This record gives sequence, C-alpha cells and structure tokens, in this order.
Amino acid sequence: QVQLVESGGGLVQAGGSLRLSCAASGRTFSSYTMGWFRQAPGKEREFVATISRYGRNIGYADSVKGRFTISRDNAKNTVYLQMNSLKPEDTAEYYCAARFWSGITTDRGQYTDWGQGTQVTVSS
Repeated sequence: QVQLVESGGGLVQAGGSLRLSCAASGRTFSSYTMGWFRQAPGKEREFVATISRYGRNIGYADSVKGRFTISRDNAKNTVYLQMNSLKPEDTAEYYCAARFWSGITTDRGQYTDWGQGTQVTVSS
C-alpha cells in the first residue's frame, strides 16, 4: 500500500498555470504506475493523465492534451501535473492515484490507492 498526499491546488485566472504535486510514502514508489483524475461537482471522477513506473509511457485525456504535462521523480517519491492554459472547465478536485506494478490505464477502477485531493478553481 502507498499513501498519497496532493498539494499545489488553488485559485487561478483562466489562461494561468498551476503545478500539482503528489507525494507518496509506503511501498517503493517506482513500483507504481501513477495517475491524475479530477471530479467536478455533480460529475463523475474522470481520467486526466497517467505515467508508467519509470516514465516511459504517458497518456492524457483529450481535454487536457497539449496543456497538461505529467511527470515523476522517483528519487523524490513524487508525481507532478503541470497545468497550463487553464480553463474554467478545468475547475475540479484533483486526485492522484497509484496502480501497483501494472501499466498505464485510463480506468479509475484499476487504481487501488488514492489521495485526498486538492481543489483547483479557474475563474473566467
């Protein structure tokens, strides 16, 4: 099991940028594929981005492709989500998630460990 703590959320104007961080503790961080998901009020939690254990494979939702970048630093046990050109529709609670040993996936049901979330609000 791995414990995940997100940080870096906040209020930003449309067009601005934020960088989210997710710090992991517990089992060896490089054993986990990592993902970012988000959930807006009244909506289901949706996939945002995923990165494989050593960063060789990466995937993005179409809605964020070209604007968001996922990365990880296994030495720091941290995964990041750089968010640029933010839009009001990016407003949501953002969660990081971990999937032990297996490859990247957009399916939230395949992730077994979740953080508590960090709120991102984009004003127009």
